[in-house]
Amino acid sequence: MSTSSEELLAEIRDSILWITINRPDAGNAITPAVRDLIIKNLDDASTDFAVRAVVLTGAGEKHFCTGADLRAGRATPAPRPEGVPDRTTGEAAHTIRTGIQRLTSAILDCDKPVITALNGTAAGGGAAMVLASDLVIAAEHARIIQVFVRRGLIPDGGGTYLLPRLVGLQRAKELVFLGDDLSASEAERIGLVNRVVPSDQLVATVTEWATRLAQGPTRTIGFAKKLLNRSLDSDRATMFEEEALYVELVTGTEDSKEGISSFVERRPTEFKGW
Repeated sequence: MSTSSEELLAEIRDSILWITINRPDAGNAITPAVRDLIIKNLDDASTDFAVRAVVLTGAGEKHFCTGADLRAGRATPAPRPEGVPDRTTGEAAHTIRTGIQRLTSAILDCDKPVITALNGTAAGGGAAMVLASDLVIAAEHARIIQVFVRRGLIPDGGGTYLLPRLVGLQRAKELVFLGDDLSASEAERIGLVNRVVPSDQLVATVTEWATRLAQGPTRTIGFAKKLLNRSLDSDRATMFEEEALYVELVTGTEDSKEGISSFVERRPTEFKGW
């Protein structure tokens, strides 16, 4: 089951959940409501047998997501006792943890593979969503911008954690310190995107990849995602132990049995997703 709104479109087609940020006039910047709806769809996808792959994208061809919409209205705060200032130490950090960092975590923790169809500029929190995705296919005109330094800020959304792990420490510092636009071709060269395609081929290419994932052994891919996401934070002994345990878990799935049977019987494999 998917949950949509006017500003966040979510639709399941051929076992692929397509999530589209539908705010092109606002650079596909996300409001708290849109952010929470993306999180809900990703969380629901983990346990929905109808979903075997997820695609994130933005409406139009100019922007994927330019981060949080700073013009969006904020929720009315709870009344404060007399003498409490309008802003206290720790409140902003709490907002980040429960906001953009929660969105990034939802992408990382989704049990289904998540592909970003990078249809345009990704900046701020939008760039963090790209970093958290399992696979990224970019239109040739797309850009990724660590825009924070231009506003006197540092990356949020887990950017300082994810970026060095993807491109190395020195390159991460360059992108964060200077805040320059990163072209799709350069992003591919340094490992931030998997493939760059002409704009008119983006949807077709993403659909091809997502279909292959949706027809694959869903639990196996999900377990592999967990291990790979943990790999850069664990020592060899821990990873070898977890790998062995997950391999044992995978052999108990119906898809694993089907994979072995189809090989022995010399017939096409038909994975079901469980």
